[in-house]
Amino acid sequence: MHTFLASGRDADVFVVGPGRVLRRYRDGSDVAPEVAVMAHVGRHGFPVPTVFRSEGPDLEMEHLDGTTMLQALVNDDIRSDDAASILADLHRRLHAIPPMGMTSVGQHVLHLDLHPDNVLLTSGGPVLIDWRNAAAGAPELDVALSALILAQVAVEPIDMAPRAAELLDHFLARAPDSPTVMLDDAVHIRAGNPTLTPGELGRLGSAADLLRAKV
Repeated sequence: MHTFLASGRDADVFVVGPGRVLRRYRDGSDVAPEVAVMAHVGRHGFPVPTVFRSEGPDLEMEHLDGTTMLQALVNDDIRSDDAASILADLHRRLHAIPPMGMTSVGQHVLHLDLHPDNVLLTSGGPVLIDWRNAAAGAPELDVALSALILAQVAVEPIDMAPRAAELLDHFLARAPDSPTVMLDDAVHIRAGNPTLTPGELGRLGSAADLLRAKV
């Protein structure tokens, strides 16, 4: 018996038993590539959910306690500078892990979607979820995408915008790599994201301009 828990931009999550949830991609995408990356970084001590089963678009994993960093920010349960420190530390730890397989010199494991809604603040510490976009590449791209996503929220006409701008400032002060070296590549990736709304796509240039102005 599956009990609906939540929906994201491209997946639904169900409780399937004690301590277990099932995340299912609505477009039927195979979870095998991200499961492989999660297993790889997990072997190096990086905080990811334990995976119990994967098949096609279904990923069954542990049901973690706590809330997302985004919800904690909305609820004022975490300070922006502390949240930024966690984001920067996750980047630093992830990029220290050797990539899978044969890659070029300078390649590292990248998450490519590391932002507050993908960080769970559990009793055991922060855990990074949603590894669908993970790849090998330059750390500067990963940092640029995180900064750009924060900047996108900062230019949105929403109540969260000022808090996102504050978080962006703190993140830029702590980021382990430059957020502008590969900003054009980050903009290109975000522009091709099918889950973004027309409004979000329309303000992408403003977000990039804001980020450049802050660095």
